[in-house]
Amino acid sequence: MSKIIAFLKKEIMLSLSLLVAIISLFITPPSRELLNTIDWKTLATLFMLLSVLEGFKKESIFNPVLKLTSNIKSQLVLTCFLVYSVFLTSMFVTNDVSLIIFVPITIVLFKAGHKEAYIIPVLTFENIAAIRGSLLTPFGSPQNLFLFSKSDISFSSFLLMMLPLWLFSAFLLFLFILFLYRHDKKEMIEISHDKNEYVWQPEGRFKRLLYISLFIIIVFTIVSRTKYWPFVTLFIALALIIFDFKILLRTDYVLLLTFLCFFVFSSSLCRNPLIADFLQKKVSGHEYVWSILLSQVISNVPASIVLWPFTKSLKALIYGLDSAGLCSIIGSLASVINLRLYNREYPGQGFTFIRKFTWISLIFFAIVVLPQYLLLLLD
Repeated sequence: MSKIIAFLKKEIMLSLSLLVAIISLFITPPSRELLNTIDWKTLATLFMLLSVLEGFKKESIFNPVLKLTSNIKSQLVLTCFLVYSVFLTSMFVTNDVSLIIFVPITIVLFKAGHKEAYIIPVLTFENIAAIRGSLLTPFGSPQNLFLFSKSDISFSSFLLMMLPLWLFSAFLLFLFILFLYRHDKKEMIEISHDKNEYVWQPEGRFKRLLYISLFIIIVFTIVSRTKYWPFVTLFIALALIIFDFKILLRTDYVLLLTFLCFFVFSSSLCRNPLIADFLQKKVSGHEYVWSILLSQVISNVPASIVLWPFTKSLKALIYGLDSAGLCSIIGSLASVINLRLYNREYPGQGFTFIRKFTWISLIFFAIVVLPQYLLLLLD
């Protein structure tokens, strides 16, 4: 029992989702209809992505990108390289995975170059890059994946809808980086590299090709919205069982279970007439504000599940959800992961990280929140 309690204390989002799921079952008694309303397609797609991307990490598929750091001597250029690597890769491998790849290497590089004073600002920029870079594609974040699967918007329309936010964020990030090095834009960093550290080993070629191929299949499944997704899920699972069974043990089942609990919570609310009527009146027409505020309580991924049944504007909802992580640590699961990675290297320094992170992110949020709202008014 003590181990279970310790686990639930560690996995705060899972504990919260489990609690609200249980409470919701008392509000609306469970039935067979509840099972039918759970979005099994999103859960299956998320399972495929999480499993295959674990393979990406295990086989070091991004090593050629990381190897480029060995040739960088400018502090400004190195920061731009790391931040925009997160910004671009998050569109394809999800924002949390992108942070898991680049945050540890950022800490190692800045410690090796004796530039630890810059670590928290740069990690905050990477967090912003993960949140704002991933918003461009349907598979860049769990909430985007969920909303894309539930709506009837086309892939091209989704890209066009999110493109203004993505471009402005890319430009704004560069201004933030320039401000960080405003006193000395030519500041240098000296890092000793083992150039063989990031070289692909020949014996891993098959698995690298396997995971890249499986990822392409998953992306096609998401974009095409094929009705044969159960067979694709089975194929992916069988391929992993046959060629790399251990990778299934590394899949983030905590996130999957958290999603399932919030699906139960959302479905139960929708089936309760009084609650559904209240949310329909309050949320509809105010999706932008509701998505931002609710995300500060339960994070943006579960907020997307709760609010979707009551929204009339996908654009307003997703604009808010993809901005909520800029307000606080709890606003995005990616931010929580960033804090975890920092705490592993600097135990007991979590408050310092949160304080600096929050100020920088809030300034970024304050700059983007009004232009986004104006875009919604012009729609």
